[in-house]
Amino acid sequence: MGILLSLIVVVLLFLFVRLFLYRTTLIFRLKTWGHWIEDRIHVHQSLKVPELNENNQDNLFYRKVFTYLNSLSTIEDSDFINLVSGKKPNGVVLSLDDNQTVLDTFLGARVSWTNKIERNEENNICKKSLILKLKKKDKRRILQAYIQHIYRASEDIDLRCKELKFHINTTSFSHDNTCNILRWKSVRLSHPATLETIAMDTDLKKKVKSDLESFLKSKQYYHRLGRVWKRSYLLYGPSGTGKSSFIAAMAKFLSYDVYDIDLNKVVNDSDLKSILLQTTSKSLIVIEDLDRFVTSNTKSVSLSGILNFMDGILNSCCGDEKIMIFTMNSKDKIDPAILRPGRIDVHIYFPLCNFNSFKTLASNCLGLKDHKLFPQVEEILQTGATMSPAEMSELMISNRGSPGRALRSVITALQINGDARLSTGMRVHHDGVITSDDTSSVPETSNVYVMDSNCSVPVVKEIQKLYGLLRMKSSKKIGPSDQFSGSFERSRS
Repeated sequence: MGILLSLIVVVLLFLFVRLFLYRTTLIFRLKTWGHWIEDRIHVHQSLKVPELNENNQDNLFYRKVFTYLNSLSTIEDSDFINLVSGKKPNGVVLSLDDNQTVLDTFLGARVSWTNKIERNEENNICKKSLILKLKKKDKRRILQAYIQHIYRASEDIDLRCKELKFHINTTSFSHDNTCNILRWKSVRLSHPATLETIAMDTDLKKKVKSDLESFLKSKQYYHRLGRVWKRSYLLYGPSGTGKSSFIAAMAKFLSYDVYDIDLNKVVNDSDLKSILLQTTSKSLIVIEDLDRFVTSNTKSVSLSGILNFMDGILNSCCGDEKIMIFTMNSKDKIDPAILRPGRIDVHIYFPLCNFNSFKTLASNCLGLKDHKLFPQVEEILQTGATMSPAEMSELMISNRGSPGRALRSVITALQINGDARLSTGMRVHHDGVITSDDTSSVPETSNVYVMDSNCSVPVVKEIQKLYGLLRMKSSKKIGPSDQFSGSFERSRS
């Protein structure tokens, strides 16, 4: 009898301890009931943070609040939460689900946030907002300080968990189908290129890094001059010379997001201004192939709109610390107004391959520091024959199983390329300068030099693509390497 009584006491004690230790039992329920009673006694006020502002543009404060709420430990107490993949392999993070509530406390005041979703089935339109509910007596005491707390906390989270994004502009219709809504759609920027791995002349790489580092430290200087804290780069040269990879490398070096603007999806000048206003600070604003757009017959954006985009007063209204990048194949047909200092601060030319570029590609793609065929490649390159880094690396990668075969493929391609140049009337002089019988076809780089000891003269424009003839002894296609060398020229006032 005594043993049975002892067992009953132990069991009751265990249940009693379990009852008061677990949050989901009596203590948690009592606290929940207490909050329910308190909510019925006090007068509350609700404040709405919509995803879009009155102009149907992204509300940046909505992003910050959402980031902050998903970092709260109390999100675990919500009735329903999402488990989404995190940045670490096999990692997951919690995210507030539609129409769910999370609690927070600040300066002794208890507030709640609800992730409100309103759907219109007819137009398939979804309106998102975050609803802040707090006691009316606490509003004046904590609201401003609480908002500042959210800003600081979200920025700290973004800094610690920075994941670079690649944004592209898209269009959708408004809820009444009366106008287009310009929005940014983003994906993770996962391009592997960095300034350390890119094949670039050492001096040029140092100048690029120095220029970017100087920009990062120049906030007070720009503001003292009364100028917007931004810098503009022009990347130009033949296709396949690594301009896009250089943009990705810059983004990683600066830890900036990339906003890639497709001008063909912009309806007019006003829309171009609108999407610029939706970009954030610490970002690269990119327009690729600008020369093709401005010389096309079907332009949606005027030259005046592009000029205002580059240096207009609008730039001062959409945040500081931005890099604007424009890419072109050629500057020949570009209005000088686009290229003037202030609109373009730095010009970087991306040439076709020279011998230094070839050696870098051979090292990266084939693991070769030297080879008996290197002198033959150098001799052919000195005659003016050349090709883009993308084409050359494609040949090396396709034949990477046999370095000798890879180099012979490069030699054959260069010989075909050189013969084609000579047949079009181009001549190679003893000093390595290539000229044409047609004096009107002056190389576009007459004032910009390749910063390389083996090639310090202008490089001619890319001729007609012959790469289709060069795919020999290879059936497997592998993406090209984006290595390059280039030249760097600052605009001078």
